[in-house]
Amino acid sequence: MKDILAEIVASKITEVADRKKVRSVQELEGASMFSREALSLRNFLKQPDRTGIIAEFKRQSPSKGLINGTAMVQDVTTAYARSGASGLSVLTDQIYFGGSMDDLQQARAVNNIPILRKDFVIDEYQIVEAKAIGADVILLIAECLSKEEVKHLAAFAHNLGLEVLLEVHSGDQLEKITPHTHLVGINNRDLKTFKVDIHRSMELLKQIPAGHSKVAESGMDDTDTIITLKKAGFDGFLIGEHFMRDENPGSAFESFAEVLKTKLAAL
Repeated sequence: MKDILAEIVASKITEVADRKKVRSVQELEGASMFSREALSLRNFLKQPDRTGIIAEFKRQSPSKGLINGTAMVQDVTTAYARSGASGLSVLTDQIYFGGSMDDLQQARAVNNIPILRKDFVIDEYQIVEAKAIGADVILLIAECLSKEEVKHLAAFAHNLGLEVLLEVHSGDQLEKITPHTHLVGINNRDLKTFKVDIHRSMELLKQIPAGHSKVAESGMDDTDTIITLKKAGFDGFLIGEHFMRDENPGSAFESFAEVLKTKLAAL
């Protein structure tokens, strides 16, 4: 199977170079949202009245194709937030995921919970962009960045007041964790083959240093899995396709959250 991640990163290098020609860093720094104080996803994950779920808005993916072509970002993210999401994840990659920075800006306009800019960050410029469009958290993917790149980009984001979610997929990537990768996400989906293995989270969890919020990502389609992972020590759960596959993702999330809260209350 072809290496989808390598293909995406190669495309992203060209895309970022093109965007730099259109809008300068100085312009981005002058955006009204740039001076906004970012919300802390780590803090929101700890709030007892919320679910711990980082609910995602995603139209399509390389592995699944079109997931939902009709959902409106403001409607969906507002419903997520209202029903107890601890954070939002908004895809801003256009070519492979059908997202845009406008999607994130629309979500920001109507929500006051942390928003993760979900994209393939390879350059400081994208972090400045994230701040300018109202994101609170950026994603760094260990699979496509060296240890030095992670360290540099995480520190850069931290200095802008943004939190960093470092996504890892195997034990050898844990060495890329730095003090500024505030949250560590364990992706159950192999980014090269896009196959899902839920047990990956359990295997890697105990190797993550104390002091980092721990997030499970991908393949969580039922509340019992969330409870199992929560008991194991996870703080957050990033879920996208499960809700977006529904004709009404916001309603699907609300039902899921109600069941989860009932089960958690019974523990």
